[in-house]
Amino acid sequence: MLLAGAILGLVTLQRLGELVLSRRNTERLLAQGAHEVAAGHYPLIVALHAAWLAGLWYFAVWRADVGVNLAWLTVFVVLQGLRVWVIATLGPRWTTRIIVLPGAPLVREGPYRFVSHPNYCIVAAEILVLPLCFGLVWYGIVFSGLNALVLWIRIRAEGAALRQ
Repeated sequence: MLLAGAILGLVTLQRLGELVLSRRNTERLLAQGAHEVAAGHYPLIVALHAAWLAGLWYFAVWRADVGVNLAWLTVFVVLQGLRVWVIATLGPRWTTRIIVLPGAPLVREGPYRFVSHPNYCIVAAEILVLPLCFGLVWYGIVFSGLNALVLWIRIRAEGAALRQ
């Protein structure tokens, strides 16, 4: 239980820090003339991720004394490295929202050389893998399905914005 709590504590702090970074980057981009696209789905994304994390706290820490599968934890740590790579590649253009800066070229470096939406791939993997660390297979599957629906909405909106 202590290890599960420590892991979830770090993930929670990481996500909160990313929201701060995202807000700062969003404000800077908007000040440069960027605009937000498809903001209506953003509360759904926030709700999904908050519910996922809160549920993990409940099922892995408060409700049960779960063990931690070190193999899945290793996969999750690798995913965090990939997450940092995405954020570093986008730099001041990284946000959790869809922000379009007119005239700015698409990023084609780092992980974007290989995949057009690397952050979404990583997040999808995280939503499955972190519950697997705690033996919560059903939880990972349920939230993976919910995340797939949200990503379907988001990727369509982002694609439409980038085509304009």
